[in-house]
Amino acid sequence: MNRCRPSRRSEFRLRGHNAVFRLGPLGAVALVVAALFVAGCGAKRDVKVIKLAHGLDPQHSVHKGMVFLGEKLAEKSGGTMRVDVYPSGQLGSERECLELVQLGGLAMTKVSASVLEGFAPEFKVFGLPYLFRNDAHKTAVLDGPIGREILAAPQSKFMRGLCYYDSGSRSFYTKSRPVRTPDDLKGLKIRVQESPMAFALIRAFGASATPISFGELYTSLQQGVVDGAENNPPSFHLARHYEVCKFYSLDEHTSVPDVVVISTHFWNSLTPQQQKWLQEAADESAVHQRALWEKSTIESLAAVEKAGVEIIRPDKTLFAARVAELHETARQDPIVGPLDRRIAEVKP
Repeated sequence: MNRCRPSRRSEFRLRGHNAVFRLGPLGAVALVVAALFVAGCGAKRDVKVIKLAHGLDPQHSVHKGMVFLGEKLAEKSGGTMRVDVYPSGQLGSERECLELVQLGGLAMTKVSASVLEGFAPEFKVFGLPYLFRNDAHKTAVLDGPIGREILAAPQSKFMRGLCYYDSGSRSFYTKSRPVRTPDDLKGLKIRVQESPMAFALIRAFGASATPISFGELYTSLQQGVVDGAENNPPSFHLARHYEVCKFYSLDEHTSVPDVVVISTHFWNSLTPQQQKWLQEAADESAVHQRALWEKSTIESLAAVEKAGVEIIRPDKTLFAARVAELHETARQDPIVGPLDRRIAEVKP
């Protein structure tokens, strides 16, 4: 009978040791509960979640680049870091997201370099027309010491750039008449970003610069608030602005990159290893996004042309000559001037 009676004491042997510990029934239960708790804690890892918001469509190559960034970061960190991407202005406009980043309420966002001019004057150099000789020259500048120097410039404003995403070249699209020469822009109201350099460029062409948020631009074009705008082919296509503007002139006056920005409040909360993983993931995503961008540009031009847009390929030297004085003026600036000269000297 006694063989079936539960033992009043339990024995536990430590793995790898010969020592035997005898515990009473309450001690045994406590030990089992403690073991389960430790096992549970081991199975559940703390995950560092990074919120990244922007205003572009999920089909945009920039959004896909950010998704790729998240995938690479999860891979490098062994799943201990995660990027949640919020597209299409879900968390606010470009400006609102940037302000949230400054305050530390949002970890990361994507903005045009033009928007950053008000936070770090170094970014003004990207607004200079025909700054880059070709794509190879642009890549050499952005990936080199000059590009990294500019990314770090806004740290005093509680943010820093992680990498550049390709945003192609900006060209004019209009509603009522085609732009074949600079004179065709005279008297037109052209939407621009809130950038002093963009204002100066539009005025040099004889047009009126009108700042409007990208999310409000479609309606503004419809209602005649502006006569046209300037942007790259994928943005023109994915924002469906081609439904209103039937003339697209590829003068390619500026090549302003996008910038993936992180809050310094958040960046400083990361360990050196986490910072290394994140920077590596961002750099790899930039290379991936450039390939996507090239493909997207070709597809976008084909799509808008099929939709009835007249694609105009004007003599770009006429446009470059009209705005050449902007470089002369910029070279008097103590910050932009030296950067402009250094960029001109970069060899791909």
